Amino acid sequence: MTSIPQDSTRFTFLAGLSLALALGACSSNSTSATESGGSPGSGGVVGSGGATSAGGTVATGGSTATPTTGGTVASGGSIQTSGGATTAGGTTSAGGATRSGGTTSAGGATTSGGSPATGGLTERGGTTTSGGATATGGSTASGGTAGSTATGGRTAGTTATGGSSATGGATTGGNTGGARPTGGTTGVGGATASGGSIPVGDGGLLAAESASFHCFNWADAGDNFQKGALVLTGLAATDTYDTVLASSNAILSGFKTVLGANSFRIPINETTVNTATTWAAYKGIFDAAISQNMKVIVAYWLPPGSNHVADTTTWNTMWKTVVDAYVSSDLVYFDVFNEPSGYSATAFITLVQQWMTANPSVPANRVLVAGTTTDIDVNQQGAALPNCLLSLHIYDSVGNTVAAAQAAVKTHAGPYYNRTIVTEYVGQSLFMQGITTQMKAYAMGSCYWAGLEGTGGVAKLSGTKPNYMVTVNNAANLTLIQSGWTQ
Repeated sequence: MTSIPQDSTRFTFLAGLSLALALGACSSNSTSATESGGSPGSGGVVGSGGATSAGGTVATGGSTATPTTGGTVASGGSIQTSGGATTAGGTTSAGGATRSGGTTSAGGATTSGGSPATGGLTERGGTTTSGGATATGGSTASGGTAGSTATGGRTAGTTATGGSSATGGATTGGNTGGARPTGGTTGVGGATASGGSIPVGDGGLLAAESASFHCFNWADAGDNFQKGALVLTGLAATDTYDTVLASSNAILSGFKTVLGANSFRIPINETTVNTATTWAAYKGIFDAAISQNMKVIVAYWLPPGSNHVADTTTWNTMWKTVVDAYVSSDLVYFDVFNEPSGYSATAFITLVQQWMTANPSVPANRVLVAGTTTDIDVNQQGAALPNCLLSLHIYDSVGNTVAAAQAAVKTHAGPYYNRTIVTEYVGQSLFMQGITTQMKAYAMGSCYWAGLEGTGGVAKLSGTKPNYMVTVNNAANLTLIQSGWTQ
């Protein structure tokens, strides 16, 4: 979208999320499974890995009588808090998991961690000196943490990562130890850097998800409000799939190497998707993004002169086509409706709920929900749809000062900032300083308007299609944009 006042419509893009139901809240796809690591029968329970009779018996790796070694009260398969205990070295997601730290094959198991030859003997696996063994009873790599050598799984899944993908929880214990991207808890996700959340605000499970977007809009050269098929800068209406794919690969490579982007946002409308030949070619953009491991936000734009969906059947058909094609790729996010200016906040929330019911395969953490009217405020949407990402637009019509830009982010993102992506912003230098500073402080993701010249972009294309090169059009602005990124 061009650099125009905030009260005019611009495009926002809501990436799809699989909602369990349309009950006013998007449902998250993230789980903290409890099917391994600490369950009865493995990882520190009565039958193995610090059990009464193997790899952690009274005499070896789990003793109630030995105070400092071989499975003391505080380690090596003890009864209270570690090494095969209920809450540490043998917890739900770590330190005594199915595959380590006291499992069937290590640390107190029938064949190793507690067998006559290894775990439970005087040499290893709950021995007099290690209480869970250096290499088995608690496992160096996963059964607790890399520090379980001396304590038999004592530190399993502790402190900052709470069951992260690399420690105490492993990738088999419920995705990545509790949260979808990195670990953490539902509310604050653990730690700032790994648990998925910043110190305050909601959306702990989605904080790392939203913060990861280093994004630019790639738009139609004539803006995205089009009645006919959309034609992005550098492409042509007559391009075949192969031409679109090759051109997109060149352009997106430039987005990555020249602009530092890892994601981009593009428009769709009914004509583009519901016309078979046009959609077949347009898919080259998505396929190029996926081949380059770039995230793409696909957002619906109304035709000019409209402020609401005129034909819901046609609109639903469009979205079903896109979802069916790309829901299987976790790089594609679904921005249900850019700038729903004809809807009240309540009416738009209902529309999103209906969309999610119609597209149940879309995970909730890949749905973007637009703010009110022209995406100007996400507070009502954030409260009603707690597991979806949110889309906010801020332009320098709020004031070309650092303070005005910062205040706009704080006010209009509210307590939901750590699952909000600023999917459009642009303005003069003081505004840009303010908004990027605040986005950085809030660890927010963002999509600058726009990537390419023709729509006021920070870069331009040179060369001949499809062998394009991307060159910087405004180096000072690019530096400010990049300063707002957090990962």
